[in-house]
Amino acid sequence: MPLSQIISVFQIIVCVLISIAILFQQRGSGVGGAFGGAGASYFTRRGLEKILFIATIILGILFVASTIASLLVR
Repeated sequence: MPLSQIISVFQIIVCVLISIAILFQQRGSGVGGAFGGAGASYFTRRGLEKILFIATIILGILFVASTIASLLVR
């Protein structure tokens, strides 16, 4: 299997994982927060929420890195 196909499969897997990580994150303020509504509160992430947040960042970095690698291989 060529390297470009391996990178493509890796990108698909990372894309699915990042989608799942984003969907599992909680929405803090609901629809009112999208329009600048009141109730802006700051909090620290703990437990599973923190793990999902960090995983989302790492998966995003992996996706960008694999995209750059894909461009360099071609």
